[in-house]
Amino acid sequence: MRLPSILRTAAPSVAIQFTSRGVSGIALGRRGGAPVVAAHAVEPLPAGAITPSLTAQNVADRRGVVRAVSRVLERLGGRARRAAVVVPDSVAKVSLVRLDAVPPRAADLGQLIRWHVRKSAPFPIEEAQVTCSPGAALPGGGREYVVALARAQVVREFEGICAEAGVHAGLVDLATLSLVNTVLVANGPVPGDWLLVHVTPDYGSIVILRGEDLIFFRNRAEGTDESLPDLVHQTAMYYEDRLSGAGFSRVVVAGVGAEAGPSVSAATTLESIRRQVEARLGVKTETVDPQRVARFSDRIAVDPELTITMAPLIGALAGAGADV
Repeated sequence: MRLPSILRTAAPSVAIQFTSRGVSGIALGRRGGAPVVAAHAVEPLPAGAITPSLTAQNVADRRGVVRAVSRVLERLGGRARRAAVVVPDSVAKVSLVRLDAVPPRAADLGQLIRWHVRKSAPFPIEEAQVTCSPGAALPGGGREYVVALARAQVVREFEGICAEAGVHAGLVDLATLSLVNTVLVANGPVPGDWLLVHVTPDYGSIVILRGEDLIFFRNRAEGTDESLPDLVHQTAMYYEDRLSGAGFSRVVVAGVGAEAGPSVSAATTLESIRRQVEARLGVKTETVDPQRVARFSDRIAVDPELTITMAPLIGALAGAGADV
């Protein structure tokens, strides 16, 4: 399955990720026929430079963010002209649309999808960039579609920053959907139903897939009254009651929680999250290993912090059609 991206063109070999805390990137190469991460870079941003939002301006310090992207590209080798771009989940609204009959023409399908999501869009549908990807097949020839809706103006913010830094945003993708790509490419087809929990300082997202078909997506802003274990438990109950769930064959956690800081490593925080999820679900829980998709070059010192940061970037390149 190739999950919907907000924007897609030809496959790049470089990926750039934007978060509220910084800009990161990787350059993909090959060694002995196998994909390798040839270079990586991380540039921190001051608080408030980027504030992920579905409806409002995301970038407050455009000049500072452009400088950060330029420095990342320089450390990646400075030769890239096209990049896969990863943005926070908060930039888009992901939903599932069920169609009992699928129009044969792509243009008609696009119009029908927009008609279905227009009422739930938090802004006029004319201002939206809407993309979709086929999901689970339905009885009688219908199909469910995974739909990503973003405000076109917000997407253009990130496109424009990349352009000013000298690279074309060939694809704009969401962090959690990129992580799904990482898991699918790393492990091959996952039998049965599986759960991905992605936690960041700004939001948490939970995804359920049935094999390669996404059947549930929920995003929640950090700072709400609902704790992560409670959210996971509610999702598991919904899965059993409404999605005919028979149990998860795999549970994966990724990201870093809001409490990570100078005195708490991202890896330590992620391990705490993993234990909480495992205790609540009673199912063995694992973390994402992007090195099963692309190994890091011998000259790169790999540590848990690096793999956490790079996992969505590798997934974005996989989703963009890069040879990984």
